[in-house]
Amino acid sequence: MKKYQRGFSIVTAIFLLVVLSFLGVAMVTFSAAQHQSSALDVMGSRAYQAARAGIDWATFQVATSPVSAPAAAACATNFAAGSLGGTLSPFTVTVNCAPQSFVEGASTIWIYDVTATACTDPVCPNPAPGPNYIERMITVKLGR
Repeated sequence: MKKYQRGFSIVTAIFLLVVLSFLGVAMVTFSAAQHQSSALDVMGSRAYQAARAGIDWATFQVATSPVSAPAAAACATNFAAGSLGGTLSPFTVTVNCAPQSFVEGASTIWIYDVTATACTDPVCPNPAPGPNYIERMITVKLGR
């Protein structure tokens, strides 16, 4: 009887090694996907902060412009990648301003529709983004 049982434990051991190796590969793949997802989430937060920097820039331009004239020319700008510095340096920021004037009595009120778009490509917003393209857009109204 012993003759027929020889080698049975090696078959079981090889089977267990194959199953455990598949489990290890699955765990490594899952971990890599989680790390990539986390990195994209951080980049999304940074893109939002870069767009906020564009809104802050436009707010400063509107606040320091003469009251008698619209600040649309000074308000609209583009920040090339690398111009913001720090962790925001990978982002291109495009700021657009659309002024509208309203007359109330003897005063002219200027309202600005400001849109700041931050993205990871040199063309922002990009109509044909790549796989790791990140974009955040913020729109505000400013009055003066």
